[in-house]
Amino acid sequence: MDNEYISFSLGIYQDSVISALDKMRRDNIIGRIWAKDHTVWKPFPVEIVNRLDWLNAPFETLEKITYIRQILEPFFDGSINDVVLLGMGGSILAAEVFNKIFGSETGYPDLHVIDTTDPILISSFTKRLNLKKTLFLVSSKSGRTMEVTSLLHYFYNLVFEKLGDTAGSHFIFITDKGSFLEEFSKNSPIQHIFSSDSNIGGRYSALSVTGIVPAAIIGIDVEILLLSAIDAQQREKAENFSGKFAATGAVLGAALGTLAQKGRNKITFIMSPLWVPFGNWLEQLIAESTGKDGKGILPVLGEPLVEPSVYGDDRLFVFFQNATGDDSAKIDGLAEAGHPVITVTTNNRFDLGSQMFLWEMATAVAGHFLGINPFDQPDVEITKAHTRRMVTIYRESKELPYELSSLTTPECVIYGGPQALTLADKLKIFLSEANKRDYVCLQVYLNQSPEVDQSLQTLRETILIKYGLAVTTGYGPRYLHSTGQLHKGDSGNGLFIQLTQDNLWDVDIPDEIGKEKSSLSFGTLQAAQAQGDWLALKDAGRRIMRFHFRINPLAGIQNLTELL
Repeated sequence: MDNEYISFSLGIYQDSVISALDKMRRDNIIGRIWAKDHTVWKPFPVEIVNRLDWLNAPFETLEKITYIRQILEPFFDGSINDVVLLGMGGSILAAEVFNKIFGSETGYPDLHVIDTTDPILISSFTKRLNLKKTLFLVSSKSGRTMEVTSLLHYFYNLVFEKLGDTAGSHFIFITDKGSFLEEFSKNSPIQHIFSSDSNIGGRYSALSVTGIVPAAIIGIDVEILLLSAIDAQQREKAENFSGKFAATGAVLGAALGTLAQKGRNKITFIMSPLWVPFGNWLEQLIAESTGKDGKGILPVLGEPLVEPSVYGDDRLFVFFQNATGDDSAKIDGLAEAGHPVITVTTNNRFDLGSQMFLWEMATAVAGHFLGINPFDQPDVEITKAHTRRMVTIYRESKELPYELSSLTTPECVIYGGPQALTLADKLKIFLSEANKRDYVCLQVYLNQSPEVDQSLQTLRETILIKYGLAVTTGYGPRYLHSTGQLHKGDSGNGLFIQLTQDNLWDVDIPDEIGKEKSSLSFGTLQAAQAQGDWLALKDAGRRIMRFHFRINPLAGIQNLTELL
């Protein structure tokens, strides 16, 4: 089963996918999607009919390019060296991918994405900025995301202290009409507001102004990018009328949904170097769209490639390769071992536009086969509510509430997990009690560095080889806006290991714009988010334990690996 961009090696699952495609044709699923028929997914239209403008986003955004460039033109004269994008989840992930795959063109500012509450990262980044030559993009559909408002208060106050009443000229908002950010601008005038489409959810907004404005400001040829997406869009439409079901988004979605129903619900991406950054965007799109109602497709990114026999029968491998196909030998053994493999072949970087639309359509189609609404996120609010409660308690008592520890060592405090006398026994018992088709998630609230990243990779590989389980990694609070929905909404196959630490220093969050008073710090907010997700996972009946490193988290991770 092949087409221009994707080849499928599905083995024993091929007939099931062909049957799914036949049923999709009979039920006119693709035609109904283009007609924005909510019954493709659910009998009721709530959070479906008002989430489908992504279908036409590439063309509608292309029509706005002249306007976008007119607004951004004043920043291309050398007055701005750095653009800092503040946001979370779908509001920033596309921009991050564009930045990492294309980079800034000569003569354009550099783009930096801040989607963290890590005080050390925020502090060290701030010290590198020349605020007079920095523009801040604040991207949030609602404008009320706790991390975004905290970052806005912090950076706006820094600029105000430096530049006074001209501070607002260094800020541009990307937000829905009527949002908190729009209301904010009435009292604190800013340079400009780009209105995002309220009928597009964040994770489907890559090809709208949400993704394209940051891409344009660093000089990417966004017309070519959008024309690539429009080409994919037209193939999907043509496929509807041809009756051949040859468009890759539809075929891919049918394969993803069907394989997930058959238990192959760990979609493991193997990326050529150019396409590695695309994985983070795909992770949120797939996990947050499908992880609900006791179902879900778990994206696995950056996992070390091991012998095919190590992997369980819950894997689907997706291989991104360049047109030369130089790396294709890596996956031959996987298909020969009976694992389904999908190969995506790309020609150049601008294929990113078509790939984004293709995977949006594929995810929507997979949602149909899973019987879920791929456009809502019903369980995300649980963690947010717990976090808000933690923050309220802290503001009243100046302490965060924690459960009793289950084991304490000089280097580490352990919470939750099985009863055992040693750290090694607790971790080994926790992992050994995993069931077939379970997965492990490392939820990391540590100061990120190349050394920490490498240690986490080694820990992942150790768990994979010893227990045969898929292992994912997410830095908090970033993962809360990506895979967090799936963690609470899927069938409960996750084993969650939180890694937290004592911060060496902290950064205060101003309570109000223009005022120094602070009742909360970024370090406390980060701790509240970790605890909030802990409580949300417990509410959902998930298995979880936490290792809180008192000193040297890097050595702590290495110790966990050695104990296994």
